Amino acid sequence: MDYVYTNPPSSNQDQMYYSYSPTGSDAMNSQYSYQQQQQQQQQQQQQQPPDVPFQRSTEGFPRSALDRAAAAKLRLEYYYKTALDQAIERNQRRTELEKRLLHEPGSTEKKNRQLQSLGRKESQYLRLRRTRMGLDDFNTVKVIGKGAFGEVRLVQAGDTGKIYAMKTLRKSDMLKKDQLAHVKAERDVLAESDSPWVVQLYFSFQDAQYLYLIMEFLPGGDLMTMLIKYDTFSEPVTRFYIAEIVLALEAIHKLGFIHRDIKPDNILIDKDGHIKLSDFGLSTGFHKTHDSQYYQRLLDGAQSTNGTESINLNILSTKEKIATWKKNRRALAYSTVGTPDYIAPEIFLQRGYGQGCDWWSLGAIMFECVCGFPPFCSENPHETYRKIMNWRETLVFPDDQPISREAEDLIRRLICDPEHRLGRNGADEIKAHPFFYGVNWDTIRSEPSPHVPQLTSITDTSYFPTDELEAVPEAVDTAPHGYQTDTVNATKDLAFVGYTFKRFDYLTRKNVF
Repeated sequence: MDYVYTNPPSSNQDQMYYSYSPTGSDAMNSQYSYQQQQQQQQQQQQQQPPDVPFQRSTEGFPRSALDRAAAAKLRLEYYYKTALDQAIERNQRRTELEKRLLHEPGSTEKKNRQLQSLGRKESQYLRLRRTRMGLDDFNTVKVIGKGAFGEVRLVQAGDTGKIYAMKTLRKSDMLKKDQLAHVKAERDVLAESDSPWVVQLYFSFQDAQYLYLIMEFLPGGDLMTMLIKYDTFSEPVTRFYIAEIVLALEAIHKLGFIHRDIKPDNILIDKDGHIKLSDFGLSTGFHKTHDSQYYQRLLDGAQSTNGTESINLNILSTKEKIATWKKNRRALAYSTVGTPDYIAPEIFLQRGYGQGCDWWSLGAIMFECVCGFPPFCSENPHETYRKIMNWRETLVFPDDQPISREAEDLIRRLICDPEHRLGRNGADEIKAHPFFYGVNWDTIRSEPSPHVPQLTSITDTSYFPTDELEAVPEAVDTAPHGYQTDTVNATKDLAFVGYTFKRFDYLTRKNVF
């Protein structure tokens, strides 16, 4: 190894710089070593197989393994999505409280106590969410409603005695009748809404056979029962209920939902006589009247009387029409076909529709309130469909049932083509109509109702036709507890992942459980 003297790169010649440089035998050895390394690398590359891109394939795996993998993937995705959504909701609640406290008077100590209280509620909510709910937690008081897929019961919580309405839906029917999207839509709109105009959903859970919705019990019955009792409403009473329905529809439209099945059966009355919307997609008859095959059968001319009385309603007087409609109306509510009387024509046409279809239904309900029967009622659904599709010729107001010009004008501006329909640009268009002159839209829910239910107890069901339900076939299997019939297999049951729900502001109240 040699050290070679080199001149520095500066003009200072008094200093000497020494740098290492391989010379002689060292240089030859270094070059040989480099060549040897290159040869070894080339040999290793030749021995290695060519690169093959990794391809995902399910070939060779049994079906059971693939099903388990799909189930695990779906549940993991739901778990992490739920965890993320909950974290976002927690942050939103914290942020909203901080903003509110920022503008409220009070000491810093008091504000800190409120923030700490929210933290305790959040912890309590996380614990309660992990509590598994089941049918055993509730005792049935009475069946208060039946439909094609399930029923509604008045139930009482076993530990607290609180009263609820429990809607039960058979899973197998949801799958067979292609109602999965509808049942999820109902659960979603009820879970997302905290509007006073929408029935409150507190919990939802499931077992191998059924889906359960635990909702607030509204003891005043529904608008259909009230119309059957009173035949018609005066215009002031009609104005009150139609105004409240306008606000209710506006609330769900702001959530991005379309009800599509607005009818008196789905407008419930609370203990103070005010309305709330229910049955978002799964009310009696929805699985037929909102199914494309049902529309096709109507278009093809298939007729069904559904056990109702076949009478030519066109030749009857108004009073006779009301009497016949009342006689058949309850049977239609319980049938598997239901009634298309309130459905907009664009829904039948299956050409796409928007929120305006709900305003058509509002017009049909208003017509019934002042006239005593829907505008297109007939002896069978096919004839009703025909009248709806030809509404320009068939929308006729009875001569022996006088109504104001404002009321008739509002109905005609709701029952019309979608592009001309009032409300197409929002509910404010309807609110501005002269028929609603004098309505205080901001305070109407706190004003006295024209009809306040007279209740004797928290379990009073006198406003529900419970006696008539005995003649309706059972929609829910009454097999002994622990004995499951018509269960859904594990693969199909994956469709119901994520159905469970527990409301934060309700679970964190004292004595809920």
